[in-house]
Amino acid sequence: MRLNGKRCIVTGGASGIGAAIAASFVAEGAAVAILDINHAKAEAVAKQLAEKSGRPDCARAYACDVGYADQVDRAFSAAAGFLRGLDVLVNNTGIISQSPIVSMEEKDWDRIIRTNLKSVFLCSKLAANLMLKQGSGGRIISISSIHAVISEPNCGHYTAAKGGLEAFSRTLATELATKGITVNFIRPGATYTELTIPMYTDSVVKALEMRVPMRKIAQASWIAAGAVFLASDESQYMTGQDLTIDGGFLMDGSLPGAAYWEK
Repeated sequence: MRLNGKRCIVTGGASGIGAAIAASFVAEGAAVAILDINHAKAEAVAKQLAEKSGRPDCARAYACDVGYADQVDRAFSAAAGFLRGLDVLVNNTGIISQSPIVSMEEKDWDRIIRTNLKSVFLCSKLAANLMLKQGSGGRIISISSIHAVISEPNCGHYTAAKGGLEAFSRTLATELATKGITVNFIRPGATYTELTIPMYTDSVVKALEMRVPMRKIAQASWIAAGAVFLASDESQYMTGQDLTIDGGFLMDGSLPGAAYWEK
């Protein structure tokens, strides 16, 4: 019960890593407001969490496109009312599309940057102000990607958004460091979610299992475990940092299937 009594907002919590984070937070004793553009799916997740935990008021869903300030304002006001304050924000909302940069449509660039990066600014600003008003500190956690620091062909808007998320988080961490509010981000590697499964063809899965030193693709719950740590008091002296959960992908410079000394 590392998060017992904590009041949390998780954006994009209707599926994938966000739903896994919401479930892990509730299991650790937190109450969670789930913000998602798909209200029906978010409500289904909230209902499931309430039934599983036996706590009817442990979770509630709010419809919100976090790329728009007016919707974020309304959702945060309602969520903070339900929670009676805010201790933890998880910026998890993320979308992806594929197009070479040379033929990328401006509308696609704008959509990805608005949803994956502008949303982090809008939500973090509101969360920080709520936490400052309370005067009891807090946690802001954002979900980045290993592709903030390595390329992902045909996803230039996505990599730009994740790189911007990390730079923004470090600056916010510095500004809030004396206020008891920590700001950190998680870099997941290859993870099975509703977002990625359509992209994980047999050839992609085979290549990933060769490239990832641990020879497997992550489950969303493994990423959620990192969010629990960052939301808990155990991470109190950590801010402006990345928590990479990628099976060793980033650190490994070996050549899959190759041997330097042939027998």
